[in-house]
Amino acid sequence: MSTTTRADGVLDGFDPEIASRLVTRRDAIAKGAVTSGLVMAGLRIGTVPAALAALSTSAFGQGRLPTVVNGILNFALVLEYLEAEFYNRGIAAPNLIPAADRNIFLTIQGHENTHVDYLKNTLGASARPKPTFDYSYGNGSGTGPFADVFTNYTTFKAVAQAFEDTGVRAYKGQAPSLMPYKDVLQAALTIHSVEARHAAEVRRLRGNFADNEPNQGWITRAITDIPGTEAVYAGEDNLIQGGIDITTITTVASKELTEAFDEPLTMAQVLAIVDPFIV
Repeated sequence: MSTTTRADGVLDGFDPEIASRLVTRRDAIAKGAVTSGLVMAGLRIGTVPAALAALSTSAFGQGRLPTVVNGILNFALVLEYLEAEFYNRGIAAPNLIPAADRNIFLTIQGHENTHVDYLKNTLGASARPKPTFDYSYGNGSGTGPFADVFTNYTTFKAVAQAFEDTGVRAYKGQAPSLMPYKDVLQAALTIHSVEARHAAEVRRLRGNFADNEPNQGWITRAITDIPGTEAVYAGEDNLIQGGIDITTITTVASKELTEAFDEPLTMAQVLAIVDPFIV
């Protein structure tokens, strides 16, 4: 599947810029960092590093983020737009989410909308506009395999799991490129860990919190019980870590070994996964 159709533009301008302007909170404020929007967005995520990253971004200057940072944050923004609108629509759908589960999704909804606000504030004028989404997975037809996503709670939970599992692997995949920009990397990792908590909660919810395979809080091999989401889990059966075949250094069964390590997805892999959701 093409990764540059409806999702085009996210991969543009990825020539690396070797520039890192790490600043202290005091220096950033002295340089006129805007705290009202950026820092408060970081604090709403619940982490001081995210707020400090916002301050440092202000010191870079709106519209003057390093090219690699701009591209990765816009890539993340597309995913957060996708998730935030999904939960907004799910919460608004009449009689979709049972009362017993509603607080779970209200909490996740709040987190995802905060992530959108934070990334948009950080990117400023460089932020991509929100795409139009087709949550049926039908490229705008509205007739994809998840066409009943906002009327069938089982489908809604399945799509939520696929989104959250994709988000965790997507943030992990971009971490190496953010290594020269430690404050931005810290901010991305604070979002990554929250997405992982979402994924575990939704996965367990689908299994009625019994932690029975495949609906437990962790991923086993590359197993999925959601038709059409095989690409979300591709590579999760990897047994080579740091160049070491981990089956040769432990007596733990291979199934459990795959559960002990979570694999990244490349930007191209993620864009191929989400492309059918984008009109």
